[in-house]
Amino acid sequence: MDQAALDKWERRLASVAHAIPYFVLTVTTVLYTIFTQQSASERWFTYGVVAFGYAWMLWWFTLHPQWRGRPERMAVFVGGMVVFYAVLGMREHWFGAVSYAVYIYASEVVRPRWMFLATAATAVLATMSLFGGYPPEAERPAFWLLLLVFVVVACVFTFVGYVTTEQARLRKALLEENSGLQAQLLVQAHEAGVQDERQRMAGEIHDTLAQDLAGIITQLSAATPDDWEHRVATATGLARSGLAEARRSVHALRPPALDEAALPEALGEVASGWTALHGVPVSVTLTGSARVMHPEVEVALLRTAQEALANVAKHASASRVGLTLSYMEDVVTLDVRDDGIGFDLASPSAGFGLTAMRHRVSRLSGALDVESEPGAGTAISARVPA
Repeated sequence: MDQAALDKWERRLASVAHAIPYFVLTVTTVLYTIFTQQSASERWFTYGVVAFGYAWMLWWFTLHPQWRGRPERMAVFVGGMVVFYAVLGMREHWFGAVSYAVYIYASEVVRPRWMFLATAATAVLATMSLFGGYPPEAERPAFWLLLLVFVVVACVFTFVGYVTTEQARLRKALLEENSGLQAQLLVQAHEAGVQDERQRMAGEIHDTLAQDLAGIITQLSAATPDDWEHRVATATGLARSGLAEARRSVHALRPPALDEAALPEALGEVASGWTALHGVPVSVTLTGSARVMHPEVEVALLRTAQEALANVAKHASASRVGLTLSYMEDVVTLDVRDDGIGFDLASPSAGFGLTAMRHRVSRLSGALDVESEPGAGTAISARVPA
């Protein structure tokens, strides 16, 4: 049975429990009317007390359910029920069953200390109602024995009802809290997913479109009457490459170099293309045994190499670049070194490049290290789990 069905049955049982006091009072009143021989004035007085009981339960409990969470008001309500039962039960033993109404209300709406007090007092009244008041000496042993039984049984069953009610209340509170936490986690997960997708798109735009656009600008700016055809052709190729990369980025697809070759060959293709564009030789070295890795690892290393080479082209003024891919037992590293002008690590140049590389590597529980100093070139090392 699922939680919705359990909640439905719990509401039904609560409705039945709240109807029992009215039912018991009605049945006992009918029995009183049929089997009791009393004068008209006595009967009308009893009916007036019964009407008061109906009105008391209706006003304090049924019509104002919000009051059930206020202990002071419920103490007045249960106290009034005890007085009502004392008056009615002492007048006629047929109304002894009305004590169940007090037990039901006491177990649900008052604190344990007052619950036991009201229950014990009602059990005493129920015993006295059975004997028609305090009995003569000959009947007192039976009276005290029944009194003990009534008090113990009433207190035990009322306490069981109280525990059951509290368990249901705590369970519902816990479920509501869990539902709230689940909703909060879903919102946080959605926000994290949106942020992650924004960072992914920012990295893709920076690693592909921005670099291709920068290359196009460089080629067109450097064009002369003697080589403009070659420059325009190169710029056109960069534009087509950027368009293809943009489409792949939108659909979160792998770079084309990795679709057609393994990571070492893809790095060689990127290096040769970069050399053809910038005229700076790049040596590619492979150490260890190449093996297939998770696609995200390969994409992150390829994009890191592209970004590192782009930084060399923009800032390093290098004459040569070395790119080393190392497969080890648990990790794979990518090292990009150049002999350019370097920079001061204490005050690196502003830009998105290093930040994008660190983000890509950190998403895979990896690390990015940068070594550089003015006049001594730059070394970037990306290390990720294999």
